[in-house]
Amino acid sequence: MELREIEIFLTLAEELHFGRTADRLHLSVARVSQAIKKQERAVGAALFERTSRSVRLTPVGDQLRDDLAPHYRGLKKSMDRAALAARAKTELLRIGMIGGGNARDLKPLLEAFADQNPGAELQIRSGTFGDPFGPLRNGDVDVAVLWLPVKEPDLTVGPVVFTEPIVLMVPSEHPLAGRAQVSYEDLADQVVVDTPMPKYWGEALIPTHTPSGRPIRTGPKASEILEVVAAVASGQMVTPVHAQTARYFARPDIVYVPIEDAPLARWALIWRNDAEPRAVRALAHVVARHGPLTL
Repeated sequence: MELREIEIFLTLAEELHFGRTADRLHLSVARVSQAIKKQERAVGAALFERTSRSVRLTPVGDQLRDDLAPHYRGLKKSMDRAALAARAKTELLRIGMIGGGNARDLKPLLEAFADQNPGAELQIRSGTFGDPFGPLRNGDVDVAVLWLPVKEPDLTVGPVVFTEPIVLMVPSEHPLAGRAQVSYEDLADQVVVDTPMPKYWGEALIPTHTPSGRPIRTGPKASEILEVVAAVASGQMVTPVHAQTARYFARPDIVYVPIEDAPLARWALIWRNDAEPRAVRALAHVVARHGPLTL
């Protein structure tokens, strides 16, 4: 296998979805499918079970993933170190951000880190809310910027990076679109997004019940923001989102309405307990000194 083919296989083994794998790797679905078929011919067995509704690893695929993953990560680290040396850098700090968009919002903190750590190179890696902790656990990123609370025993919660309001994303023709503000109580009569994110983490943004105890119904499933935008724009649902979404996904067919009783969302640095390189500590020091920002 070539390195790119290994990357395709491991990404599909993680996503279990050809479309999301193609989007993540900036490839066509046909290219992903061709690569997997080529690998299966080389192995002599199916690596994935495919149906119209799901993609699952076969036992052979499961074994291949476990065997390949540590070697792939080692090769990637070697390539990264060589690339750093070529640019006269001594360390790499990979920062995971959901959607990658708020790198612009965090520019003051990132610039302060770069000024104080000239030997470090920053790389922003885009993640999804459907798998917020996976990139940290599998070593794809060194630190992530995620909303609180984070209650994972293997992860460290660092300083708060920024705070921002929570707003309601609604279709422009929706009755709530003309309101100056709404409350969580208004969601009892609406349908909101259903996501695979950890339950406690998702409820910090989208509660399961209104303040009076009425259940909030879930509808279309989504694991990343573009799926949410499409479902809202088509009139299938409304859903609470962080205010930054209004800046990066402004559209004429969507309106963002403040939620009056929503607490401010707090986003913090998160990293693995057993992986705290010097650059992560340096970034945490910068954030603690200059943050949190108010967006």
